[in-house]
Amino acid sequence: MTEKRGFDHIDTWVFDLDNTLYPHHVNLWQQVDGRIRDFVADALKVEATEAFRIQKDYYRRYGTTMRGMMTEHGISADQFLAYVHDIDHSPLEPNPAMGEALFKLPGRKLILTNASVAHAEKVLERLALGVTFDGVFDIISAEFEPKPARRTYQRFLDLHDVDASHAAMFEDLARNLAIPHELGMTTVLVVPDGAKKVVRETWEMEGRDAAHVDHVTEDLTGFLAGIAGK
Repeated sequence: MTEKRGFDHIDTWVFDLDNTLYPHHVNLWQQVDGRIRDFVADALKVEATEAFRIQKDYYRRYGTTMRGMMTEHGISADQFLAYVHDIDHSPLEPNPAMGEALFKLPGRKLILTNASVAHAEKVLERLALGVTFDGVFDIISAEFEPKPARRTYQRFLDLHDVDASHAAMFEDLARNLAIPHELGMTTVLVVPDGAKKVVRETWEMEGRDAAHVDHVTEDLTGFLAGIAGK
């Protein structure tokens, strides 16, 4: 059995945003998901059912529906991002316990997201975590090439001068941890609280037993507090 990587050597803490820094059952992403479907339906002049099928097909094949729409139909990334992230962020509440745990972790804390900086800033503001993070690497910084593309992780590492062998990556999708692990990062999969109802695709739930997943948690705040307390 391969030994799982730990955290004693970590000096850079990298976090996905949606469904990672806040619980899956908040379902904030469901708003975005619905607006993506509506955008696809309007842009392609198709019914909602067909729009949903296209949305999920592009999400799986391209990493984001936006990338699929750009590649297949030449849509504007700016227009897409502005529309789909125009949501109600009020379900998010401040998380002082997470803020304290993050503060106690040694080193930098960075966001690596397939969303936009504008959306990330609103989420962090609602969670009262904005001052905790040293930077946000978004889909625009990635030149619209989303995770799990290898070049996106490499762009992130280069831009923020991150040594992957001294970094940890926290994600809610196991497939987005494969390249980080290969590059040398300690990987943590954040899964839904089993006691809460969430809406997810079957494939999104896969991978918790994958070799490239070092740790799994359904309580990110408690998990971080445990690391910080050691």
